[in-house]
Amino acid sequence: MYAVIMAGGVGTRLWPRSRESRPKQFSDITGNGLTMIQETAKRLQGVVDGPELYVVTGAAYAGLTTEQLPQMPADHVIVEPSGRNTAPAIGLACLHLRRRDPDAVVAVLPADHVILQPEHFRTALQRAGEIADQGFLVTLGIEPTFAHTGYGYIKRAEALVDDGGLPAYRVERFLEKPKRIAAEQFLAQGGYYWNGGIFVSRVATMLDELARQAPAIYDRLMQIDAAMAGPDVWTVLQAVWQSVPSVSIDYAVMEGAHKVAVVPMQAGWNDVGSWDALETVLEPDEMGNAIARGEVLLLDSCNNIVYSDKRLVALINVSNIVVVDTGDTLLIGDKSNMQRVKDVVEKLRAQGRNELL
Repeated sequence: MYAVIMAGGVGTRLWPRSRESRPKQFSDITGNGLTMIQETAKRLQGVVDGPELYVVTGAAYAGLTTEQLPQMPADHVIVEPSGRNTAPAIGLACLHLRRRDPDAVVAVLPADHVILQPEHFRTALQRAGEIADQGFLVTLGIEPTFAHTGYGYIKRAEALVDDGGLPAYRVERFLEKPKRIAAEQFLAQGGYYWNGGIFVSRVATMLDELARQAPAIYDRLMQIDAAMAGPDVWTVLQAVWQSVPSVSIDYAVMEGAHKVAVVPMQAGWNDVGSWDALETVLEPDEMGNAIARGEVLLLDSCNNIVYSDKRLVALINVSNIVVVDTGDTLLIGDKSNMQRVKDVVEKLRAQGRNELL
């Protein structure tokens, strides 16, 4: 099996630690000493090791990628000229893999997720690889722990395999982010999973589905493929990429594919989309405070989240706040409103404060 790590996003909701010059996937967000992309590569070990690892990212992050993943060959960094969403990026990676191994099975996964039980993840990934080898497009379905309204859902159909190991099911349908009542119904009924954006398939299957369902993307990929053996590949890639439709792999391929399967996974998964998510992946103290990084002094304070790069942070009689200190920037906010960090970023951009972005 091969793996393609998608590492092109910026992650504005984790500002000010996540910046355009060093997005969250290249930062140690949880304080464990590894950046998120390093942690992603580490949890693949034993199933996919360095020589079988690829990364898709922007030109600005190619150097960071090779620096942080020295176990991976430098020419396995696949640079996209600009962000065109996940379907074109995955298609571009498949072109590279097909040249190396036409029969390759590939796992595609984001660089910025946290998985607390990597051994369970590897078991699910191996099962997904077995199902993908039968011509299925496979997604890892995250076992829901509560009625989350911020994720898309996957509804399973009949079992494909149930041999005493991890099961696999056909996918009945994908569902958009639900309202609260619908999410609670999904949880009560069972058979629904969060869509974590982790996919496994044969390279040939993915390209065939792109050709069938997204010909505008596929045709441009074939123009790029025709130039890949020549000296002008980067010039051709830049020229063609501008007209590639920007669409997610869910819309372009997964929702309309002929053979789609889901492998359930219960592995302590979290996409760490905002600062408040850290309390679900960090061990809290006796007062419920989650300290991601730094020296912290707490007096009668509870249920707070703190990340500090350099300075001591002292909290007195406060609760339910997030404090993020990166040296040049200090963020303090109510824990339940951390989605508004992106509004701060937008205001700074409008003010021309690019040095803080």
